[in-house]
Amino acid sequence: MNTFIKKLWVLVALALPLLPAQSTVNAQNGNYIDESIYENLPFNMPKVEQPAFPDYTVNIVDFGAKGDGIVLNTKAINDAIKAVNAKGGGKVIIPEGLWLTGPIELLSNVNLYTEMNALVLFTDDFEAYPIIKTSFEGLDTRRCQSPISAWNAENIAITGHGVFDGSGDSWRPVKKGKLTAGQWSSLVSSGGVVDASGSIWYPTAGALKGAMATKDFNNPEGINTDEEWNEIRPWLRPVLLNIVKSKKVLLEGVTFKNSPSWCLHPLSCEHITIHNVKVFNPWYSQNGDALDLESCKNALIVNNIFDAGDDAICIKSGKDEDGRRRGEPCQNVIVKNNTVLHGHGGFVVGSEMSGGVKNVYVTDCTFLGTDVGLRFKSTRGRGGVVEGIYIHNINMIDIPHEALLFDLFYGGKGAGEETEDDLEGRMKSSVPPVTEKTPAFRDIHITNVTCRSVGRAMFFNGLPEMPIRNVHVKDVVITDAKQGIVISQAENVSIENVKIDTKGTALQVKQAKDLKVNGKTYNNSATKALNIDL
Repeated sequence: MNTFIKKLWVLVALALPLLPAQSTVNAQNGNYIDESIYENLPFNMPKVEQPAFPDYTVNIVDFGAKGDGIVLNTKAINDAIKAVNAKGGGKVIIPEGLWLTGPIELLSNVNLYTEMNALVLFTDDFEAYPIIKTSFEGLDTRRCQSPISAWNAENIAITGHGVFDGSGDSWRPVKKGKLTAGQWSSLVSSGGVVDASGSIWYPTAGALKGAMATKDFNNPEGINTDEEWNEIRPWLRPVLLNIVKSKKVLLEGVTFKNSPSWCLHPLSCEHITIHNVKVFNPWYSQNGDALDLESCKNALIVNNIFDAGDDAICIKSGKDEDGRRRGEPCQNVIVKNNTVLHGHGGFVVGSEMSGGVKNVYVTDCTFLGTDVGLRFKSTRGRGGVVEGIYIHNINMIDIPHEALLFDLFYGGKGAGEETEDDLEGRMKSSVPPVTEKTPAFRDIHITNVTCRSVGRAMFFNGLPEMPIRNVHVKDVVITDAKQGIVISQAENVSIENVKIDTKGTALQVKQAKDLKVNGKTYNNSATKALNIDL
């Protein structure tokens, strides 16, 4: 017996050096990423690395935080994060309560964990958000610091069950046409200013001045001094969450809502997982995108719910010269089991895609009432190549515009916000030569899509100098469509086993080359439109 015990102690002693000095725990809340998600991918990509943290925990209350909705907890929360980072990593707990705070900065090896009934409310004091150099809508510019941010961090997470509210109503302009008469009257009487046309409300005069200085989307021009920038601070609406050049990032279980501008904006990140997250923005919120994944590599977007005021799940890679100079494509992305309740587009690529997009797999998603279902958009001047996009098993209902849209004459407006005459006017411009500024969409595969109640089934609108190429649509059923399919400026498009229930023409071809419909090839040089039954 003594000999057995001695041998046992020897085995234990030999095993001890093999154990880590401090145990680590996975960030996830009892959930996990089923590795079957990587099976049968149409392209090769590595498994997305998940963060793990030392078994060390602090509570923000221990750093002086008070969950009464009155005390500003910016210092307490950031001090807790710094303490855990300095210790080598672990978990920062935000417990039940109403926690008012300014910007939170995540650091490496920190899991910010929110308990059930924890509500983090970001202050509506504009001065709490410093003006910083950053990237927004694909351009290098200045904006207010995001309520949640990280730069050059590794092994970080936001997990748990809580809610992050960005106080976006204090920042956002509102278009009169998106409210009822009573809502508009109530908004105007609450304060702020209205533009000269009486059609847009701004929270402050400074926000209006910033808008007037803006010609290129939301990035102002002619603002040079710090004093001028400070004056338009309310216009420099931050994205709610901005994680830049970081690795092994996890967002899981929590809710993000009411963002000043875009909600979730990972930029130039590697190995990022967005799992079981909810995003809610008012449907009228200007630039209220749910998720903009920009120039990221190796990403999972799985089991989420998005309700957005603009595009819902959007893939980007920078805009025009700034995006081409960065040269970072968004690549190796799996989008699976997501539900979109509202948005300009359910799944979107562009329009800022100048660094390219490739190797994206979208499957098992549901879109309910999005303006457009699958939306690809760009315009002359962008450059960049979108290729290797695979979309499978999508269900949609109540789509007022297109179930599938390729628009390479995108003018910056949401679907339905411009007239057909506006679009035709842009399309009549002279045809430029193909250069690095010419965007290209090619090698896109769409299968097993079902849609009920839609404005137009599909619209392919390519550039004369760079048609949409190699798009393959198979096994699609679209019912109760006001219009069928329209194809303009496309090459080597195939449509197989596609059923369109519409009172109009099922398929109209304006200009196409090597169009294959159920095995038959059509060519059209735009001298006369072709009408094809499906």
